[in-house]
Amino acid sequence: MIELLAVALITLLASIVPGPDFAMVTRNSYLYGRRAGLLAALGIAMGVQVHVFYTMFGIGLIIANSPLLFTAIKFAGAVYLVAIGWKTFANRSTVVLDLQDGAAVPRHTVFLNGFLTNALNPKTTLFVISTYTQVVQPGTPLTVQFGYGLCMSAIHLLWFALVALLFSKAAFRSRMIRRQRTIDRLIGALLIALGVLLACANMDKL
Repeated sequence: MIELLAVALITLLASIVPGPDFAMVTRNSYLYGRRAGLLAALGIAMGVQVHVFYTMFGIGLIIANSPLLFTAIKFAGAVYLVAIGWKTFANRSTVVLDLQDGAAVPRHTVFLNGFLTNALNPKTTLFVISTYTQVVQPGTPLTVQFGYGLCMSAIHLLWFALVALLFSKAAFRSRMIRRQRTIDRLIGALLIALGVLLACANMDKL
């Protein structure tokens, strides 16, 4: 239960940090309507599963062949969370959105764009690997590991659906971007705290 809560919290914090996925959902919602934004959000959520599947496979091999290496990777994952937390905390740039009018696009294209945005996103790769190495143990059943992945996708879907429904409107979007510095500091501080706690826990196992 604690592991699932950790997955949910880390995923939520990572999702809220504005990035290519946020910009893409907002742009599609603004230009083509809420349905397009929701399809993009669904594509992003499905893209997470690409990283989940190969992470589960890789972690299984590492656990079977080198438990010590797995512990070291867990520590490296915790350090990565601290690093991305600091990068978020210290971020001074703002999200730039391309909101030029364009021709309507097919629904499957919007979904595919959302899927590829996350499936090919190096940040999502590192995030999924880092999160999984913190919560997966040598005896963790595959069903539970799949559950973690579904939790990640569900949180991405819920957050970006909210973005599509609310923040695509000019007033909401500009308000959020004006407060981005405060949001980044809060999220960054929380990620650093989580990373430090997990690193300390892993140090005891090295």
